[in-house]
Amino acid sequence: MPEDNIKSGLVAIVGPPNAGKSTLLNVLLGQKISIVTPKPQTTRNRIIGILNDPSYQIVLLDTPGLHKARKPLNQEMVKIAVASLSEVDVVLFLIDISLPIIDKQASPIDYLESAKVPAILVLNKIDLLDKKQVLPMIETYRKIYPFTAIIPVSALLNYGTDLLLKELLRLLPAGPKFYPEDIPTDATERFIVAEIIREKIFLLTGQEIPYSTAVVIESFKEEEGRKLITIHATIFVEKSSQKAIIIGRKGSKLQQIGKNSRQDIEKLLGQKVLLKLWVKVHKNWTKDMRFIRDLGL
Repeated sequence: MPEDNIKSGLVAIVGPPNAGKSTLLNVLLGQKISIVTPKPQTTRNRIIGILNDPSYQIVLLDTPGLHKARKPLNQEMVKIAVASLSEVDVVLFLIDISLPIIDKQASPIDYLESAKVPAILVLNKIDLLDKKQVLPMIETYRKIYPFTAIIPVSALLNYGTDLLLKELLRLLPAGPKFYPEDIPTDATERFIVAEIIREKIFLLTGQEIPYSTAVVIESFKEEEGRKLITIHATIFVEKSSQKAIIIGRKGSKLQQIGKNSRQDIEKLLGQKVLLKLWVKVHKNWTKDMRFIRDLGL
């Protein structure tokens, strides 16, 4: 197809924490690229998903949640999300419609002023509300910010995403494709594996533990003769007490994290995996800018 007939562009998915940004990315792609947990601020890095079709290519940027950040780690996460606004053709501003209406003043919507591109308001989790409640909310948000469109969806149920895609294609410019047609993301296997392990920590531990952990892949070795991939990963925590919780009684928690991670990693790689996990203390790493940079943030 000639390039002048192809739609191509970058789209940032932004919004408050836990609005369903990563779920929406995965649903649009038809596969899991970004990790998802019920806890807010799960996403730390900007994750690229590539939606391919003969007539278009949409590069979707899943970003950390916009929130008032105090710790250096959280401040870097917000910087990543805000920086994405200046690099894209369209912004999807995603909110959880089951929560109270967000005011423009001192809210994530305020960040849209710097975007200078069309912004679509995506009202997610529409399945949690009665339809009669939705129309007044749409009218209220119309008055708060001049969104190009307001589209109710349920990312979890894949409802309304066809209308969202149609609106995106209307707004995106014509142009060449940025990536080969056969890749769904530019993220490396090592990055996705680290994210899978971090997801399991979020799901299997409580309170502050998930937010105090970082995962580094130390080695990733494919043994062709055995059709086996051996992965060594280190889970960093801030305190010795957190290390004890991650390891669990007689190593039970760490074993469960490893087992659940390995199952997903094998699905991702299509091969048997030997996953070895270690837990180390890096005191107050969430305030250590050098370490945060080393993590790729």
